[in-house]
Amino acid sequence: MSSFIIRGGNKLSGEITPQGAKNEALQILCATLLTPEAITIRNIPDIRDVNKLIDLLSDMGVEVTPAGRGSYTFKAENIDLNYLKSDDFRKKGAGLRGSVMILGPLLGRFGRGYIPHPGGDKIGRRRLDTHFTGLQKLGARFSSEGPNSFYSIDATELKGCYMLLDEASVTGTANVVMAAVKARGTTTIFNAACEPYLVQLCRMLNRMGARISGIGSNLLVIEGVETLGVTEHTMLPDMIEIGSFIGLAAMTGSEIAIKNVHYQELGLIPEVFRRLGIKLELQGDDILIPAQDNYEVDTFMDGSIMTISDAPWPGFTPDLISIALVVATQAKGSVLIHQKMFESRLFFVDKLIEMGAQIILCDPHRATVIGLNHQVPLRGITMSSPDIRAGVALLIAALSAKGKSQIDNIEQIDRGYENIDGRLRALGADIERTDNQ
Repeated sequence: MSSFIIRGGNKLSGEITPQGAKNEALQILCATLLTPEAITIRNIPDIRDVNKLIDLLSDMGVEVTPAGRGSYTFKAENIDLNYLKSDDFRKKGAGLRGSVMILGPLLGRFGRGYIPHPGGDKIGRRRLDTHFTGLQKLGARFSSEGPNSFYSIDATELKGCYMLLDEASVTGTANVVMAAVKARGTTTIFNAACEPYLVQLCRMLNRMGARISGIGSNLLVIEGVETLGVTEHTMLPDMIEIGSFIGLAAMTGSEIAIKNVHYQELGLIPEVFRRLGIKLELQGDDILIPAQDNYEVDTFMDGSIMTISDAPWPGFTPDLISIALVVATQAKGSVLIHQKMFESRLFFVDKLIEMGAQIILCDPHRATVIGLNHQVPLRGITMSSPDIRAGVALLIAALSAKGKSQIDNIEQIDRGYENIDGRLRALGADIERTDNQ
């Protein structure tokens, strides 16, 4: 178990480059199972969840070859399907939520698959119904040996169909798309997710020989093909990191330049932070956040209190709700934060309250934040990271706080952020990593 020791209250400065996108990586890496041909992927983030998935693919028989910093070539020519029934696979797959996305490629290419009940964040119920019902509509048949075991899936003949997804799940859409590209006939998916990462996946599959139209919309039409071939792919920068660095600059009153952000792929993210009063300047494909002594929350046109809520793309991503909340603690004005998707994601606010933030947790999904306007700094405390996004929100709070903070269970942060302490030290942060015995 490791911890971060942070001495906050220091202004930071410099440039920082976001890592490759974690949520894109989990989809793209699974897609390499669709073909025996070599697939080269670039800008892969060096983080726990992604590395676990690469190890899992290797154990399944995928030949993984380094191709430079952040790049690998994957060749899934000899897949050992029997490994999927082993205790080792059950253990590794259950510890990684992204493992569920191997299902679509396995069913599309081999007609069968096995998957343990996946793990991941402890942020409330994250159902898999969209994955399973979508694959079932294509012809897959599921059976389970119990809640602590694994699912066995038979899909010897996948057939295209029309389906209306019950929710615009990103990973659910990705799983269904990866199965449908090799199903017989035409598949139409309505209420499909349209996040940039899903767009990236569809474009990569088309380069491999798939026939997907409607990319970027919520209506995808997929004509099944028999074979898929070789391609290369480069990950987008991680939009969650970009939003986190915007929040970090505002909370610490620092001037930070975020490099190579692919601004056109960020959707509402810059606008939501502008509503919190944060100034952003676009310089080429970089975002400069100038140092601000204070930032004032906007109001709606009728003068009512600003509400920030998450929604399926192109709405504000739920992965940045925790960052928006912590940024609001030092704004001038009040904000209602509404986290609609996960019932436990706001529970980390008790630590912010202990640090001196003025927050009213209305219910598991809503919190009212009364900004301190940098007049009363947060104070350092000892706390624990409950999940990836809340962990980074607490880290940002600690870097802005007066005094010393300790964040335990930072393995959660490492799941989603590459060398975060080293990159923050390069900006001037006083942060060190310790191993607790």
